[in-house]
Amino acid sequence: MKDALQGDCTRSAPGIEIISVRVTKPTIPDSIRRNFEQMEGERTKVLIAIESQKVVEKEAETKKKLAISEAEKNANVSKILMEQKLMEKDSARREEEIENQMYMASQKSLADADFYRVMREAEANKLKLTPQYLELRFIQAIANNSKIFFGDKVPNMIFDQRLLGNFLEDVARKGRLKDWDAEA
Repeated sequence: MKDALQGDCTRSAPGIEIISVRVTKPTIPDSIRRNFEQMEGERTKVLIAIESQKVVEKEAETKKKLAISEAEKNANVSKILMEQKLMEKDSARREEEIENQMYMASQKSLADADFYRVMREAEANKLKLTPQYLELRFIQAIANNSKIFFGDKVPNMIFDQRLLGNFLEDVARKGRLKDWDAEA
């Protein structure tokens, strides 16, 4: 303080030299002192309130950031679970398609095999249907007849070779007509 006063005096009033400075403590009346202390207390309370408000704001901001982080984490987990479910369903769909294709292939091969068998049987039957075979089947059918006739009037059909010959000619003619229709 002495140096500050000396600097001012040197500029304003040259020749004045300050030797020492003595500061005495003033006596402040009690009412002013109480008001001052009360004002300082209020100011302190205001500063404390401002600081506590800042702390509350920081805590709220921290809670908000935590909530956002938690929500993002839950959203990511939910997204991953949804993708997993979609992948499982897609895998099940592909598996079902493969099973359907396998079933269709097996059914087609069974149908082809059945068709081949029927065609081969038809070819075999065509080769088997000769007049001699038909005569044999005719005779077997007559022999398997469970009716037996006794007496003088035995039906002539059994012994009538003309009837048998007519039957065989009809069968042969029908076979030729079918062949002729197939060629046309």
